[in-house]
Amino acid sequence: MKLLAVSVLAGAWLLGGAALAQQPAIYQGADLKLGEKLIADNNCVACHQKKVGGDGSAIYKPAGRINSASLLRGMVEQCNTELNLGLFPEEVTSIAAVLNRDHYKFR
Repeated sequence: MKLLAVSVLAGAWLLGGAALAQQPAIYQGADLKLGEKLIADNNCVACHQKKVGGDGSAIYKPAGRINSASLLRGMVEQCNTELNLGLFPEEVTSIAAVLNRDHYKFR
């Protein structure tokens, strides 16, 4: 029974590690809860709705523009600069990691 418990725990640990390994290296260690909060606090969805209409989701994955994790992070940095949001680099990374998780799914 003890061996079974150890095997189950080891398997769970390996699966958890596999899930983390699927995240792009650029987002390793990103604070997803912080990214979610910053998206809400900075009214990102409302801005996207003004730009593209509807629910704002059409802004994600424009044809050929953002095709890598680093380009996605760069786009968030561009919003940060253009809108003078004053985000720190780790905050930009956290936002990009949330967008990747929810919309882009780069590995």
